[in-house]
Amino acid sequence: MDEAQKYWDDLRVMMLTDGWKALIEELIEKEGAVDSVRQTKDEADLNYRKGQLSIIASLVDLENSIEQAEALAND
Repeated sequence: MDEAQKYWDDLRVMMLTDGWKALIEELIEKEGAVDSVRQTKDEADLNYRKGQLSIIASLVDLENSIEQAEALAND
């Protein structure tokens, strides 16, 4: 098995765990709470909230991103 395939396999195994599923569920819940623009106090707070949403979105979409990257790598 080459290094790239091991990488994809390790990520896939991680995403099958109960811990990963619980994390994603929690992040999806938090995504809605952080998204409230009405609570934004100033530009710095807005940028902080945007950063939080970006991290949450990246983690929630990680499984899909890995599948797409692996498919591209194997073509």
